[in-house]
Amino acid sequence: MAANTAIARRTALRAAAGAALMFALRPVNAAIATAPILGELAFAYAGPKATLREARVKLDITPLVENGNSVPVTISVDSPMTANEHVVGIALFSEKNPQNDVALFALTPLSGRAQVSTRIRLATSQQLMAVAKMNDGSCWSHTVEVVVTTASCVEE
Repeated sequence: MAANTAIARRTALRAAAGAALMFALRPVNAAIATAPILGELAFAYAGPKATLREARVKLDITPLVENGNSVPVTISVDSPMTANEHVVGIALFSEKNPQNDVALFALTPLSGRAQVSTRIRLATSQQLMAVAKMNDGSCWSHTVEVVVTTASCVEE
């Protein structure tokens, strides 16, 4: 019983340390300095003439993940999804995964709403970026930082 308590305490301390580190390293302003690879991937997806703006997209993921094997992610875009104004695609990119283009989704006005949910694998702590491409050619994004801690089954 004492060994389980010590492991649980260590896991809680690791999680708290990871959260403290995440907030200590976060820029003072709300904007995140985007990793260069994410910018390259976003512009490759959006197109060479696209302007990438930060708004309208919400990338919802837990900021502190203990196990990166299966992490739930939801991406939603503020769009009426009408024939005149709708999202045609959503892309999710990761900074440090072996494959940086994590997911690509195609949408139409028949999709009903501009929201997708899935589970992804995260190799390590990193930035993720969601990019939404609209039917008028505009592109919107949201970047988040995710801290992946050591799994609780790892012995020290």
